[in-house]
Amino acid sequence: MALWGGRFTGQTSDLFKEFNDSLPVDYRMAEQDIVGSVAWSRALASVNVLTADEQQKLEAALNALLAEVKADPSIVLQSDAEDIHSWVEGKLIEAVGDLGKKLHTGRSRNDQVATDLKLWCRQQGEGLSALLAQLVEALVALAEREQDTVLPGYTHLQRAQPVTFAHWCLAYVEMFERDRKRLNNALELMNTSPLGCGALAGTAYAIDREALAKDLGFAAATRNSLDSVSDRDHVLELLSVASISSVHLSRMAEDIIFYNTGEAGFLEMDDQVTSGSSLMPQKKNPDAMELIRGKCGRVVGSLTGMMVTMKALPLAYNKDMQEDKEGLFDTVDTWSICLKMAILCVEGIKVNAERTYQAAQQGYSNATELADYLVAKGIPFREAHHIVGRAVVGAIEAGQPLEDLPIETLKTFSEQIDDDVYQHLTIEACLEKRVAQGGTSKEQVKAALAVYKK
Repeated sequence: MALWGGRFTGQTSDLFKEFNDSLPVDYRMAEQDIVGSVAWSRALASVNVLTADEQQKLEAALNALLAEVKADPSIVLQSDAEDIHSWVEGKLIEAVGDLGKKLHTGRSRNDQVATDLKLWCRQQGEGLSALLAQLVEALVALAEREQDTVLPGYTHLQRAQPVTFAHWCLAYVEMFERDRKRLNNALELMNTSPLGCGALAGTAYAIDREALAKDLGFAAATRNSLDSVSDRDHVLELLSVASISSVHLSRMAEDIIFYNTGEAGFLEMDDQVTSGSSLMPQKKNPDAMELIRGKCGRVVGSLTGMMVTMKALPLAYNKDMQEDKEGLFDTVDTWSICLKMAILCVEGIKVNAERTYQAAQQGYSNATELADYLVAKGIPFREAHHIVGRAVVGAIEAGQPLEDLPIETLKTFSEQIDDDVYQHLTIEACLEKRVAQGGTSKEQVKAALAVYKK
């Protein structure tokens, strides 16, 4: 019988049951529901709703059920229960008889599911934070290995200025570090317990909700029962962090896909994260990176879906909120495997330093250095910019890089250019001039690495 069946005399349609039941999705919170039920039994004993003996019997039965679930989570799906709360209560009644019916005293599925979901989000968030830290570690290791590797930097996918491959790695380190901070902040914000808020108005029993929160490992109890049972900010925040992080993963994937092309040839991905073609035997496709790029859309879609679900819901609980889990669970699974795959890909990257250096020499990426050289000679930057633009046109027409133009030719663009200009136009000079904090010079890259190696 459904937990709410007493009010009804007619039969529920099979179609409605299929439409309404959430067990095929929320079974993943079985452990959290049982842990929350153990804590609730202790709270009921503290206000004499349960005797010490009754509480001990309930806790023992719940712990036995927890062991079963941990050994085989799929046992939950063998039931036709409405949801995970109904399943746990049903199994408890099977184990201890009518005593099991006392556990729900003063508790609603509204505060129960809010508690379960926060516990689940917190557990998953801690694992995801660890994966982000591992990805940062893999990128830092790659950066350390490629400190001296020159790479063309791009804007608008046009060669712009030379950087180092380490500097590219550390750009993504910054992104994933922000993701980790956002995630840890979300975990801190969700670290409050809704249990004891009842359906919407609070429980009628004088339960110490702060002690109950501590029993469940929360920092504190929530302060308003209406908000507590209808709050899904923790879901939105986890989806939001996952979406931003997935965008970062997708951007990194796009860079690696481009760097891995035959046209660029900057790096080679390991065999264990690539695949071939069923028709063309020469192909080595960056499928892992393409899938990371593709799965970003699913994650962002889940965030959008949940935002739209919540945008016009009145206080307090509404059945619409049952839609909070499917997208969240899929997002956490997707984000998790993308992070694991990104770690594996980064660890296996082989950089072609000779090719990256050649590419950095092309595209007139030292043009800014020539402009800065003219500024040092007293020419205003805007005028220097115009002079160098004409020099680049001349170099293109001559089919030569700027540094190979003879001094006589360079002087046709400005008499201020002397023989000392060539020392400023080398790749090494371009890199080493970027000495301000956050720049791509060896000094600054080493400083950045030192921060992450602590």
